Amino acid sequence: MEKTRIRFGILGCAEIARKVSRAMLLSPNTTISAVGSRSLEKATAFASDNHFPASTKVYGSYDGVLDDPDVDAVYVPLPTSLHLRWAVLAAEKKKHVLLEKPVALNVGELDAILAACESSGVQFMDATMWMHHPRTLSMKQFLSDEQRFGQLKSVHSTFTYVGEGDFLKNDIRVNPNLDSLGALGDTGWYSIRAILWAHDYELPKTVTAFPDPEYNESGVILTCGATLNWNKDGKVATFYCSFLSNLCMDIIALGTKGNFRVHDFVIPFNEKVGPFYAVANSRWAELSLGCIPEPSEFKIGTDLPQEALMVHEFARLVEGIRGGEAKPEKKWPVISRKTQVVVDAVVASIKKGFVPVEVVY
Repeated sequence: MEKTRIRFGILGCAEIARKVSRAMLLSPNTTISAVGSRSLEKATAFASDNHFPASTKVYGSYDGVLDDPDVDAVYVPLPTSLHLRWAVLAAEKKKHVLLEKPVALNVGELDAILAACESSGVQFMDATMWMHHPRTLSMKQFLSDEQRFGQLKSVHSTFTYVGEGDFLKNDIRVNPNLDSLGALGDTGWYSIRAILWAHDYELPKTVTAFPDPEYNESGVILTCGATLNWNKDGKVATFYCSFLSNLCMDIIALGTKGNFRVHDFVIPFNEKVGPFYAVANSRWAELSLGCIPEPSEFKIGTDLPQEALMVHEFARLVEGIRGGEAKPEKKWPVISRKTQVVVDAVVASIKKGFVPVEVVY
């Protein structure tokens, strides 16, 4: 018997939707049932250019996708300022919601989205793809190993890239009316998620933004960072995000007995393998001419790219709900909300003059 495929509808033809739609076609339990844009011509061209199935319906509106009875779930890659309206409407139409990050402009908007999903009994998940790579589980196993890693003391995460061409003038991520969080919402989201992931999603007590963030002429953040403090056991974390620095996607985690680092945590340099480096019980070599042992490289392979694993897991959850075997998995809304709460705290610290801001969940 052929395996049931969850039927996705896609709201919008953003560049990131090309990547995620490819993932839907690679995943064995998903298909693309519909795509909608503000113009029928754009939706038609998008479906053709990205090799959608011949059965995919195209609409000249987002409402067309949401009203389609052959759509089980929607992927929403729209600008962040549109998430509240369309994610809530999707949930009200009983469509499961895979929402691009940042999920909202603030936690108040996200709460409205999550409330709509809970009321309708639909699954919510944000599209932070690296969470679904098997490397992420392997790194977590090392972090949790008390003999090799010990107690977590510090995490630093960086995600930067240079906005090329007319990016800094015309991209939606630097438009205050579309994605007013700028680099913080785009690249900062990933680094904040990495820090929370390393801390088993225990929220910090305070967040203090770095002074002198960089802005464009419209006041959108192009570069920023912050320190996160737990006020216990000496635990501290920092992140830095930017549209103005060379491509960098690092996590460095330091423990009392070991440490690890990964150089491509957001998007693996090779989609078939994700490496990371780890070392335990380091000490100086004789005469301090080096250190032993040297860090080991671990290469974690995968048959499917991380975005396909993401939609596969989302579809698996949807299928369980649809079959009456399960209820929506609550960990994903909680993780999203905690990430958004920290984003909000960074914004508040910047606005208050880079003072420590208490993190309230």
